[in-house]
Amino acid sequence: MNETMEIDNRGDFGLWAIEVAKQLVADQGFELARAARDGNDEDVRAAGNALGQAITNALMEVYDGLTEGIEEE
Repeated sequence: MNETMEIDNRGDFGLWAIEVAKQLVADQGFELARAARDGNDEDVRAAGNALGQAITNALMEVYDGLTEGIEEE
């Protein structure tokens, strides 16, 4: 998610979404699975919240890129 990608069409967006999903699952999903296996309820809650925040951040990143240069009403 650190690289800039130009999204010009639905296919580009789909490719971006796949790459972001793979990265999120590899990073945050692993932490959630590890917390579920080895941790307590608080560890699972924290890992789940981190995954949710990572998803939110990714969606806001692409939204900001798509609306760049558009004036808010």
